[in-house]
Amino acid sequence: MPKVIILGSSNAVPTLKAENTHMVVIGENRTVLVDCVSNPMVRLEQAGVDFHDLTDIIVTHFHPDHVSGLPLLLMDMWLLGRKEPINIYGLPHAIDRVETMMGLYNWSEWPNFFPVVFSRLPDSELTTVLDCSDFLIKSSPVHHMIPAIGLRFEFKNSNKILAYSCDTEPCDEVVRLSKGANVLIHEATGESFGHSSARQAGEAATKAGVGRLYLIHYLTGKFAKGNLIAEAGETFNGEVKLAKDFMVLDFDKRMPLSHFGRGTKDSNINRHKWESTSEP
Repeated sequence: MPKVIILGSSNAVPTLKAENTHMVVIGENRTVLVDCVSNPMVRLEQAGVDFHDLTDIIVTHFHPDHVSGLPLLLMDMWLLGRKEPINIYGLPHAIDRVETMMGLYNWSEWPNFFPVVFSRLPDSELTTVLDCSDFLIKSSPVHHMIPAIGLRFEFKNSNKILAYSCDTEPCDEVVRLSKGANVLIHEATGESFGHSSARQAGEAATKAGVGRLYLIHYLTGKFAKGNLIAEAGETFNGEVKLAKDFMVLDFDKRMPLSHFGRGTKDSNINRHKWESTSEP
């Protein structure tokens, strides 16, 4: 059951086939949206996720390509009769601005609005964001243009680990956050202020000793350039893939840890059990 669905894989400029980077992490009892862009209700429906199941939202940082869809999601859930509370986590820099943004829409005057619980996370490494029966989620600050966090998901029923760099320059915080993870999802916008190249993502994956590397937040469509998989392969000896919209990563306990090929290129045997790609 535990799985991650990539809802968008593009950098700040989306294309028809690649939305801005965001994803949803699904457990038995909790469903966590990581960033919120575009038209969230439509995107979730395309991914086969019922908005009623959302329990938590993590805002990694307050840039439009990561948070622009949040007001629409909250409004649509309210219009469609949501009553259950939802939790929103992020650094104070992000949460303060989310509340200001919602205030511009006068959401306090929307009648019978469901409870929204804001949690401001400290700007410290391996902060516990959420500890529930499905997973333990931790955050660490990363090096972006504004305060931002990367995330670590420890799936309790399978003892598997997913790390996500978020938007960041190469930094030791990402390496420590990703230590020993089965999967690292790392941005690959290109070497620039606040961002990383695919080669640098590979270096982080090698230092952290992860099993697989998925590149995300890269240039897509007509803006795409270079061979990112080959570039990351120059510095990482494990399997490298491009994250794609609606790709599903399965973290079920039935998949043996050895299948993740920790640090080496594994075979294609039964790969469909751990990963699948579906088009809406």
